[in-house]
Amino acid sequence: MACRTLYAEAMRGGRPPTLIVLRGNSGSGKTSVALGLRARYGRGLAVVSQDTVRRDLLRERDVPNGVNIGLIDTIVRYTLDRGYHVVLEGILTADRYAAMLEALRHDHPGPSLWYYLDVSLQETLRRHDTRPQRHAFGAQEMQEWYQERDLLPDAGETIIGEASDLDTTVRQVLQESGLRAQHPPARSPWAH
Repeated sequence: MACRTLYAEAMRGGRPPTLIVLRGNSGSGKTSVALGLRARYGRGLAVVSQDTVRRDLLRERDVPNGVNIGLIDTIVRYTLDRGYHVVLEGILTADRYAAMLEALRHDHPGPSLWYYLDVSLQETLRRHDTRPQRHAFGAQEMQEWYQERDLLPDAGETIIGEASDLDTTVRQVLQESGLRAQHPPARSPWAH
């Protein structure tokens, strides 16, 4: 019953749920943006994280045709079908994930927004030093994983550069998606 209620709320005005995809290198800020969107929007917006599915749930390496690819697809589709807006975030490299992502784009009848966080290797390393994962892997692994401008072949992604701070990026995605913030932004611990 709760799923139907959420779907009914999302469909008010004839608008199906929104799919937002955030891609970029490790340390580019995808998870922070996704969590910022959910914090500002509130209930009814699900965050599907590639890392959660691949590393935490399956404990799978990122390999071609990995099980996580189909599972991410299933989770996103199921969640959208139940009326939740979905933010899918992850590195989601074009060579391994493009077919699944294109199928999601093609099959989703509602609004669909795609973003690539274009952050330099130096900046991803700087940001990584502030994350809890900084002890799990380091600069060497991040350099090996880094792919400059790994855009999807259809060129349908909005590129957000490293000069855009977290709050600005969250506000941009909310505005472009038409999702209305239900909560004010959290006060940054670095704000004066």
